[in-house]
Amino acid sequence: MCRAIVKHRDTVQYVLIDTYSTVNFYYAYITAQLCRLFRLKYVPILHGGNLPERINRSKTLSRDLFCNAYKNVSPSNYLKVAFEKKGYQTELIPNVLEIENYSFKQRDTIAPKLLYVRSFADIYNPTMAVKVLYELKKSHSEAELCMVGPDKDGTLLKVKEMITDLKLEDSVTITGVLSREKWHKLSENYDIFINTTNFDNTPVSVLEAMALGLPIVSTNAGGIPYLIDNEKDGVLVTKDAASEMTEAILSLMSSNKKAQEISKNARTKVEQYGWDSVKHKWFDILE
Repeated sequence: MCRAIVKHRDTVQYVLIDTYSTVNFYYAYITAQLCRLFRLKYVPILHGGNLPERINRSKTLSRDLFCNAYKNVSPSNYLKVAFEKKGYQTELIPNVLEIENYSFKQRDTIAPKLLYVRSFADIYNPTMAVKVLYELKKSHSEAELCMVGPDKDGTLLKVKEMITDLKLEDSVTITGVLSREKWHKLSENYDIFINTTNFDNTPVSVLEAMALGLPIVSTNAGGIPYLIDNEKDGVLVTKDAASEMTEAILSLMSSNKKAQEISKNARTKVEQYGWDSVKHKWFDILE
C-alpha cells in the first residue's frame, strides 16, 4: 500500500483507502500520513461493524486519519451515523452490485434448506448456524445446511466438532471457498439465507442473497438493521439467539406468501446498489 502511493504520487489525484477496525486500521493510518506528506487527497472508505469501537479506542489516530481526509465515505447508514456522532463528516455511498448479473429466483415453497455464506470466524458466529439446524431438525428431519466460506481464525474446527457432537454429519455440507458464480449457482438449491453474525456493517453476501431472491433471516448486529427492514425485506432476530432464528425460519416456511413478499421487496431494495445509481454519488465527490 505504501509502495503504491510512493510510486503513483505524481500521477493520481485521489487515494481511496479501504479502512477496517483491526490491523488494517493501522495500514489505513500510515498510508493516510503518506498521502498528507505528498499532498494527496485521500478518502477512507469505512468497512466493518466494529469500526465505531475502534474510533473509541484509538481517538488520537482516528482524529488524524478522519479529520484530515478529503472525504470519509461509508457504504452504510450505520457507520455514517456512528461517525457523525463523533464529529466526523461522512458521505453515504452504497456498495456497488452489478445487479444485472444476479438472477432472481422466486421460490414457490420454502423448505428447511439453509445457506450460510461467510467466513468461519468467531465474530460471525457460524456455530449458531449449526445450532439452528439442530433445533430445526426436531420438527423437520429433512432440514439441511450448506456453509460456504474460508476459515479465518480456526473457527471451522469448532463448527466441525459441533456437527459431530450433534450427529449432523449427513445434514451439513461445507464447501470451503467458492467463486461468486459457483455459490450463486449453488444458492438455487436452497430456500433461506441465514446470517448469524455478532458484528457487522453491510455484508456483501447478504446484499447478494437479497438480489438472488433468498429470504434473509439475520441477527440484528451492527449495521444490519440499517440494511434490512424487519418483516419487510428480511427477518431480524437477537444476536446469538438460535431458538429465535429457528422460530423465524419456521414462520417463513409456514407462509409462502410472506416469504415471497420479503424476497421481492429485498430485490427491489438492492436494485439501488446498481452502478447506474451509485456512480453519480462518486462523481459528485471525485469532481
